[in-house]
Parts: sequence; structure tokens; C-alpha cells
Amino acid sequence: MPTRAKALLSWSSGKDSAWTLHLLRQRDDLEVVGLLSTINTAYQRVAMHAVRIALLEEQAEAAGLPLTLVAIPSPCSNDAYEQAIGEAVRQAVSSGITVIAFGDLFLEDIRRYREEKLNGSGLTPIFPLWHIPTNALARDMIAGGLRARLTCVNPTQLPGSFAGREFDAALLSDLPPSVDPCGERGEFHTFAYDGPMFCQPVRVQCGEVVERDGFVFADLLPDATPTILTIS
Repeated sequence: MPTRAKALLSWSSGKDSAWTLHLLRQRDDLEVVGLLSTINTAYQRVAMHAVRIALLEEQAEAAGLPLTLVAIPSPCSNDAYEQAIGEAVRQAVSSGITVIAFGDLFLEDIRRYREEKLNGSGLTPIFPLWHIPTNALARDMIAGGLRARLTCVNPTQLPGSFAGREFDAALLSDLPPSVDPCGERGEFHTFAYDGPMFCQPVRVQCGEVVERDGFVFADLLPDATPTILTIS
């Protein structure tokens, strides 16, 4: 059998990252060996998605993969961001990883930026979800068993009342026509808590909904409620 390439997955904690992992695990030419997440040090949460580190760690455990955290300040300059990511890339290459996967869908400038910055680094970027029509992709995710909640909403594009909602068929039906079904233009971000990429669900509950820095955030909390078994 040929040796499979070792791949790192850029992990935002959202549905696109989770579905990317699901698709990558169906390939014979590479093996996902770790997740890479960017953490805002001021709030100790996933950058943009505002997910608590404890939930991020539970995701990694449910996915059965080691998690690498890249710490960035807030606010963060582009130079500081690139320096932090660059160090993570160097460490990945030194450990034998040759591929890094991203869950980007169709934003050409984002893909071009990643490709340019990784050129010559030793890591080859791949984009497994690239140009899959987002309406079909969103519905495939839901039909495939992926479960997620909206953690962050841009109220200039989508009413803040959507924060905390389930990413499901009802939500897709309620989205304004101008909003991408996967939120690829930054309309919303999600936290994936169940699906075929996990060996067990991440128990989560929705806490306080707050508005900060022009966004509406649903504070997701680990759900410690015990499962009650009924014995007849």
C-alpha cells in the first residue's frame, strides 16, 4: 500500500471544518492527523466564532484528533497573525505533515491568500469543499447528520435573533435570499456538535446572547446535564 500523506485541518469549530473532516476521511490518499485552531487570547475563545476553548477541546476529543492552538492577540495585526501561523506551519512540516486542508467554499481572495502564504512552506493547501454549490452543500450536511448551532451573526446581514439557532432545514428556509446558506460571506458562524465526523456528540447548551464589536454572539456552554435512563 502506498504511504498516505499526513494532513492538518484548519479547524474553526464550525460546520464547514467538520464536513471537510468527514470528506477527507473518505479519501485513500491522505490521513488527517491533527486540527489547527486560532485562539483569541483576550477572550480565550476561537477567533470569530467565539467558541470556548473547553468546547473546542471536546470537539477534538470527539473527532479523535490532537488539537494545536495558535494564540493571537486582540486586536491582531496581519503581521502578528502571519507570524503565529507561520510558526505553526513550521512545526507541522517538521513533524512530517505535508498537506493542510481548509473548509473554504468560494471566496477567491481568501483561497489565493492561503496559497500565496503557503507557497514554499512545505505544506500543500487543499480545499475539499471548493465550489460545491452552497445551497446543496448545506442541505447535504444536514441530511448527512451534521448538527450545529449559530454562534455568531453579523446583524447588518442577518437579524441577531438567529444567534443560537440550530443549523437545520427550518433555518435554511428562514434565511433572507441575500444570505448564503453556508454563511460564506460572513453572515454567520457555527459550532458543530454532532455528526459522522465525531465518535460522540459534544453536549452543548445555549447561554447568554450578547452584542459586541458589531456582532451578535450566542455563548455556547458545555452541557453537564446527566443522561437520565428510564428502566421499565
